Amino acid sequence: MTDESLLQGCLNNNALAQRELYNRYSPKMLSVCYRYAQSRDDAEDMLQEGFIKVFTQIHTFRNQGSFEGWVRRIMVHTCINFLKKHKKFAESVDIASAEHLTVKEAAVPNMMQAKQVIESIRLLPIGYRTVLNLYAIEGFSHKEIAQMLDIEESTSRSQYTRAKVILEQILIKRRIIEKPETAPAVLLATLKNR
Repeated sequence: MTDESLLQGCLNNNALAQRELYNRYSPKMLSVCYRYAQSRDDAEDMLQEGFIKVFTQIHTFRNQGSFEGWVRRIMVHTCINFLKKHKKFAESVDIASAEHLTVKEAAVPNMMQAKQVIESIRLLPIGYRTVLNLYAIEGFSHKEIAQMLDIEESTSRSQYTRAKVILEQILIKRRIIEKPETAPAVLLATLKNR
């Protein structure tokens, strides 16, 4: 089935089309949810809530941009709402404590596995992880993140800076990278659109 026929079937509440749409996009969207979730159960809850929104809002898709991108945006917003609803996003860092942190940029080792980076990101505190995902992977601006999370723009910037530093330390400790010169920002580029 093409995306067009899937969309039309879902608009007509065709259960087979809905199942096919879910089967086609759920693995990739589960990985999106998993980056924000505290546990696999939370990720699966986010995924289910996200697909409920997809099916109830499918009539709003206007064929501007990719359908997968539209589904992804719904999933990201569902994840953020889930975290806010369950009060899982409450950590912040003062901008003053993040100003003196430095992160070095360099190339990604050829052996880098996206799964290892995702697992390392999941070790970050939820606030840092959420901002890192939204900024580095999803491409939201700090202003947009601040609005989404009901935080100051400076808090978003400082959490992102701190997240990169902590992620670098985790990657070195887990021997995923050998040198501090290999930056998480470059590693995160490998995760875009995953």
